[in-house]
Amino acid sequence: MENNYNKKKQFIVNTIYVLLIVIMVYLFLKYAFSLASPFIFAFFIAYLLNKPAERISQSTKLPHKLVSFFLVLIFYGTVGILVSFIGIRFVSRVAKIISLIPSIYDKQLVPFLITTFDRIEDTIYNIDPAIVGIISEGFNQFVRSLGEHITNFSLALLGSLSNIASSLPGFFIRVLLMIISTFFIAIDFEALSSFVKRQFSQKGNEIIDNIREYMVNTLFVVIRSYGLIMLITFIELSIGLSIIGIPNAVLIGFLIAIFDILPVLGTGGIMIPWTIMTFIQRDFKTGIGLLLLYIFVTVMRNILEPKIVGGQLGLHPVITLMSMFVGAKLLGVVGLFGFPIILSLLRHLNHTGVIKIFK
Repeated sequence: MENNYNKKKQFIVNTIYVLLIVIMVYLFLKYAFSLASPFIFAFFIAYLLNKPAERISQSTKLPHKLVSFFLVLIFYGTVGILVSFIGIRFVSRVAKIISLIPSIYDKQLVPFLITTFDRIEDTIYNIDPAIVGIISEGFNQFVRSLGEHITNFSLALLGSLSNIASSLPGFFIRVLLMIISTFFIAIDFEALSSFVKRQFSQKGNEIIDNIREYMVNTLFVVIRSYGLIMLITFIELSIGLSIIGIPNAVLIGFLIAIFDILPVLGTGGIMIPWTIMTFIQRDFKTGIGLLLLYIFVTVMRNILEPKIVGGQLGLHPVITLMSMFVGAKLLGVVGLFGFPIILSLLRHLNHTGVIKIFK
């Protein structure tokens, strides 16, 4: 009897302990992560570069601090060149597409609507000619209103690009803080690590090392999982676009598969506007093909993502799906990826005996 009481007591204590940790993590991600993010990313990058720096230092007999400095310099130089090249091309293309929206409306959408309305008008005229005038006036108002909305929409999108540009100074300050912090952390990584370890007991350091090792491995597992999802999406799109008869199907499939990784936009960010444009251009065969392909890719993504990610993290697909949904609702993109990882960490700590919640 006393043994059962102790087990229940231990379960309650562990549950409260885990809940407190979850609440603290949530509050940190919700309110403090944005402020601390430059230093968190700086530490993570310095951690990733520390092992290569050690190996290069040992093989070349160069000072570790000097090697770390040049590795950080090479890393940020490479990332800066890639981001600048891709970012400039992406922004210029998006701005060009947005500026073409009113022209597309006038030259393609309006003729399509007029042709469609003429057919409807002929049909209604044969039924009741008196209604044609009312419908014609309503249609003209609809076209004018739609044109105004599309113009306002493109202006709003261009305004959004301007707002993004105005927020760049703050973003660059964060990036600058991250870069400077990375240099300092990478150069004195061992000293900083030793200082942090001295603040905990031996048992505490063992738990921290356990969590650190598991989180690093889990991060690479998540990257590998989404890499597999991207590969599957790429294969589906390449085959589907080839069947539809789209030129450069493999290249387009690759670009859409990369775009599909973005949680907010996904495949629909390209496939839906593309499908609408083909219908407006009266290419119904291609439009139906693109629509069916989009539905297929989306359904397969929603089925495979929880299964692949959950399988790699050791979680049931339903639990993975629930954690992704709750995380996205609470913390957006960070929660979408972060909640399954946190659940996987709790499962690991329970399995290794650090905490005892689940049987």
